Amino acid sequence: MNRPVRVETCPTADGHKLGVLTLDSPASLNALSLPMIQILQEALTAWEQDSSIVCVLLQGTGEKAFCAGGDIRSFYHRKKEASESELFGYARDFFEQEYRLDHHIHRYTKPLICVADGICMGGGIGLFAGAAFRIVTERSLFAMPEVTIGLYPDVGASWFLSRMPGRLGLWLGLTGARFNGVDAIGLGLADHAMASPERAELLPCLAALDWSSCADECQDPREQLDRLFRGLHREVAARLPAPVILPHQVRIDGLLAGRSLEGVLARLFEASFEDAEAGLAQAREICQSGSPISRAILWRQYWQARRQSLAEVFADELALSVNCVLRGDFVEGVRALLIDKDKSPRWQAPRPGADWLDDFYRWPQGDNPLRPAC
Repeated sequence: MNRPVRVETCPTADGHKLGVLTLDSPASLNALSLPMIQILQEALTAWEQDSSIVCVLLQGTGEKAFCAGGDIRSFYHRKKEASESELFGYARDFFEQEYRLDHHIHRYTKPLICVADGICMGGGIGLFAGAAFRIVTERSLFAMPEVTIGLYPDVGASWFLSRMPGRLGLWLGLTGARFNGVDAIGLGLADHAMASPERAELLPCLAALDWSSCADECQDPREQLDRLFRGLHREVAARLPAPVILPHQVRIDGLLAGRSLEGVLARLFEASFEDAEAGLAQAREICQSGSPISRAILWRQYWQARRQSLAEVFADELALSVNCVLRGDFVEGVRALLIDKDKSPRWQAPRPGADWLDDFYRWPQGDNPLRPAC
């Protein structure tokens, strides 16, 4: 049976090696499963300690997606078949290992290039966001649609959404709105663009670079990589699509102004949109149909994560995600969207006040394994 991630090395022209990780589950749009997470972590850890590896490329196979998100159907089946303690153990293991991988990518000590060609959503953005070189194409399609499945934007999104211009990150989290590669660059989520057909030539281009001087610490390898990707970006710039989110920032900032979730939602739900704002109206409908618990978690995380380190954010997200499985709307959202596909989730009713949300931040058993030591 083929492994869901291809782990390969490619020799460079000067005798070094490139590490190549290819998500290889095209039938699921490379959705991220626990075995995939473990393979990625194992390879990245080994290559970080291997002096012959000078750079890592992370990509997806197939023409449709880099990674469409997490393989979340398993949570529904686990809840149907497993005990409460077994469900807790599975949710803990899945999210802890996913977030450790995402955090590792953010802190990776060797140049790590991630190419998001096609769909990149949810867990795929978690892999993409921390890479040293985040590359999009004219086909890139991003979204954090967790509000539609009773979760919330996790995989470190609490950290990077809260650092986007104006209220654009809040908009993406509340509405699950889709955006393209040009938007991602403007939002600070991506660095460069390249043409999708040129992906096949990227590895030979990387192998032909001068890695000897970099290995001898005569120059920073990131400098020559930046020159390469700036050149590729110039070649494709005229063929990139127009952004779909950035032109609406003033309108979005106005709609989401204020520090009360209830006030913001009331303004958003009552707003009228022009014909040119059809995308905003569609995003508003997604927000309206989403889980009230998800909206409340996203709102608190957006403001709280601005004052936190990335490690602190991942620790909070671990508690939140596990509790969304155990006591929230996540499993019901998976049922409605992916299992029965009736698209009629039975969300829990909105709860008065904010004290109930504190319970979602409490670790269910023992100590939170991602909580930074004091």
